[in-house]
Amino acid sequence: VADTGDFNAIDEYKPLDATTNPSLILAAAQMPAYQKLVDDAVAYGKKLGGSEEEQIKNASDKLFVLFGAEILKRIPGRVSTEVDARLSFDKEGMIQRARRLIDLYKEVGVGKDRILIKLSSTWEGIQAGRVLEAEYGIHCNMTLLFSFAQAVACAEAGVTLISPFVGRILDWYVANGDKKTYEPSEDPGVKSVTKIYNYYKKFGYKTIVMGASFRNTGQIKALTGCDYLTISPKLLAELSKEHIKLMPTLSVKEAQACDLEKIHLDEKAFRWHHNEDQMAVEKLSDGIRRFAADAVKLERMLKERMFSTENGK
Repeated sequence: VADTGDFNAIDEYKPLDATTNPSLILAAAQMPAYQKLVDDAVAYGKKLGGSEEEQIKNASDKLFVLFGAEILKRIPGRVSTEVDARLSFDKEGMIQRARRLIDLYKEVGVGKDRILIKLSSTWEGIQAGRVLEAEYGIHCNMTLLFSFAQAVACAEAGVTLISPFVGRILDWYVANGDKKTYEPSEDPGVKSVTKIYNYYKKFGYKTIVMGASFRNTGQIKALTGCDYLTISPKLLAELSKEHIKLMPTLSVKEAQACDLEKIHLDEKAFRWHHNEDQMAVEKLSDGIRRFAADAVKLERMLKERMFSTENGK
């Protein structure tokens, strides 16, 4: 799976699926090649009218969908489109925004079977995912996932896919510990995804495990055999130059033989177990803030396009 909003990279690597997020869309929207999509989104926001804030929000949602629809012309599988991170603690708000994105895709002729709606893996986000899957048949990709508790709750909610982050976990351990380098097999991010994969396969959960947020190709190769991996164009380029045979390091057979025990998490247990993992608490809140900040930057850019009266803007 390609982790990018850049169509050229998708054309080059021909992935099965693609993932986007506010940061990737912000970066792509500033490239000259994609200004028509930005203009179309601006026109859409203005056409719907309403307050300045509503027009910007509508233009922003439309821009995410226009990028997603263009990406879908280039891949056989699904694209992931993220709900505004500022709704991360608002279950009903996430459900409404997800349904709105699906409606916008429908308007451009894309069915919900080709979309994964990305939600933050907060308790509220996971419960929003449960409702979207069960009541609306909307497939969800739970992102910003750092703790085992988050992974267990997502499996119990019956979501389509999770994106456990590898690189950001490594970042935290490097920043907060004495050890500055790790062998791939000892990498804390790799170990986190391995445990989640083994737990899902041992207990027969259908939720897809898609490793995400990689810092180097060693992490990627150490997770060979994982259901999916979403990889940036930079690391895809590095991998494409290597000619080695990879053997799966993760397998269903080995997972079923592991000694993990099944646990059940209601809200209180989830909050406690997640809170016990300092890395996960810090990285989840940091990730939400970062995605929210980029959403704000994107809206600022759209606002300038839509409401600036200066010539040449």
